[in-house]
Amino acid sequence: MIIPVILSGGSGTRLWPLSREAYPKQFLKLVNDKSLLGDTVARLDALEHVGHTIVVSNEEHRFMVAASMQDHQRLGSGTIMLEPVGRNTAPAIALAAMKALEVDSEAVLLVMPADHVIKSPEVFAKEVLAGETAAREGKLVTFGIVPDAAHTGYGYIKSGAKHGSWAEVAQFVEKPDQETAQAYVASGEYYWNSGMFMFTARRYLEELGKFRPDMLETCEVTYSKSVADMDFIRLDKASFAACPDDSIDYAVMEKTDSAVVVPLDAGWSDVGSWSALWEIHNQDAEGNVCRGDVIVEDVHNSYIHSESRLIAAIGLNDHVIVETDDVVLVADKNRVQDVKKLVAQVKSQQREEHRFHKKVHRPWGTYEGISRSERFQVKRIMVKPGAKLSLQKHHHRAEHWVVVSGTAIVTRGEDQIMLTEDQSTYIPLGIVHRLENPGVIPLEIIEVQTGSYLGEDDIVRFEDTYGRS
Repeated sequence: MIIPVILSGGSGTRLWPLSREAYPKQFLKLVNDKSLLGDTVARLDALEHVGHTIVVSNEEHRFMVAASMQDHQRLGSGTIMLEPVGRNTAPAIALAAMKALEVDSEAVLLVMPADHVIKSPEVFAKEVLAGETAAREGKLVTFGIVPDAAHTGYGYIKSGAKHGSWAEVAQFVEKPDQETAQAYVASGEYYWNSGMFMFTARRYLEELGKFRPDMLETCEVTYSKSVADMDFIRLDKASFAACPDDSIDYAVMEKTDSAVVVPLDAGWSDVGSWSALWEIHNQDAEGNVCRGDVIVEDVHNSYIHSESRLIAAIGLNDHVIVETDDVVLVADKNRVQDVKKLVAQVKSQQREEHRFHKKVHRPWGTYEGISRSERFQVKRIMVKPGAKLSLQKHHHRAEHWVVVSGTAIVTRGEDQIMLTEDQSTYIPLGIVHRLENPGVIPLEIIEVQTGSYLGEDDIVRFEDTYGRS
């Protein structure tokens, strides 16, 4: 049985401001009507004898991962493992391997990042079969992307002796300069390192134990102390925090003598920058990719993305413009790898734009800031059908709720009332309360907060469906 392992722990800072820590790029619909994670899960449909699916995610994103798995009917036959802290890919895969061995003692793992694009899933499925054959022979397989350009943003894999559909790995090399990359591509012996792997769960743990016994031991302790929580497996924080931080490349693949590479030419991209996103979209006659409400004049080879308002541009070449409702990014397309430097500045200024969008996703729905001043704040709140917020109170603010659409059940102290469109209620400071949507359509309300402190941390939860503290 092939057990897919989807790694969904990244933050995607290079696609800021669309990608934020609380809602990173794997949850964004950047290419089609599915999120990148949704596309990754859907890609499994083209594979044969695929069983249990394991997703490794950080704790903050757990409900978004669960929703994506539910959308593709894989939540009931899958596991979502929650990392309390990030420790890179080698430990994450080790923990997934331990779970996979409980499902199938001969399990073959197909390791995939959650945020990649593959335009030809049928070609991908064909090469996965080749990878499975090699994996069952005890090989540790990496998928090498057939390069179509001398790209300096990827690591490379040099292939050695060929054995049918795969070749021995002669060498892993770091990201090269332009001249070296051109020589690699011209030789025909090098592939881009995709970050996708295939091996039996047992074989990976054997090799990890050989080269990083300290990591394997820590992961074994962490897994033994893990606990089930609804659809999730929570990994023990104390033991996992002590785990070494290392990638599978450094910890295992560059050390093992069993590494092989399967060439893959399936329209792959890691969507690692705005220029990469420009490359994978169809450009117009002027070389532009325009998404949303955009008007251009004498603009060439640019990526322009509007989320909430009209963008009008004139006389630009090789630019990236990305607009969200709280940030506008303007960059030279050749400098987009430096977006992470802007994110670092945002963090250093104690701002929140690196972490949250104005629309914040919660397991019960979303809320969006509309207006804010020193002693008041206005939000638009959407509660999904059948969902409810925690039973809670606030020490520093009162709240006024107006129902815009749908039906609400409101707990307010000892009372419980039902509100419909155009009706409202008031929640005084310090009163225990809850909002619930009993209907089959989304509940939308406008919330007006007033008080001396309006921070999101002014919440005392007494009961919560989603296990939040």
